[in-house]
Amino acid sequence: MAVKTGDGARLEERWRDILAVHARTMCEIDRALHPHGLGASDFEVLDILAAEIPVEGDHCRVQNLVGRVHLSQSALSRLIGRLEKEGLVERSVCAEDRRGVWVSLTRKGRDLHAEVLPLQRGVLGRMLAESTD
Repeated sequence: MAVKTGDGARLEERWRDILAVHARTMCEIDRALHPHGLGASDFEVLDILAAEIPVEGDHCRVQNLVGRVHLSQSALSRLIGRLEKEGLVERSVCAEDRRGVWVSLTRKGRDLHAEVLPLQRGVLGRMLAESTD
C-alpha cells in the first residue's frame, strides 16, 4: 500500500515534530538534572530500575533494560558502569547464567532518584504541554 504524496509529507512533518519535541525535552531534562550529577539517560535508567525493583535488595537483569532505553547495549553497559562508580547502582553476575548481569539500585541511588523525580516530571509536564499547544 503506497502512501500518497500529500499524506507522506504530513507524516514526515509529524515525525520531525515528534523528534524535535524529544530533542528539546531531553536537553531540558539534562539541564534540570545536571546540578545533581545526572543526565537524562542516567535518570531514565534509575527511573526504570526504581519501577522494576521497588523492593530494596532486589535486582534486574541488564538485558531487560536494553529494549527500554534509547541506548545501544554497549552504551547502556558504560552508563551502568558510571552509575556504579558513583555508588548509585550495584552489578553482579547471574549465578544461573554467567553471561547475565544483574543490576540493583543502592540506597544512595534510590534517594537520588526520589530527590530528582519531581524535577524530571516537571520538565516532562512543561515540555509535553507545550507540544500539544
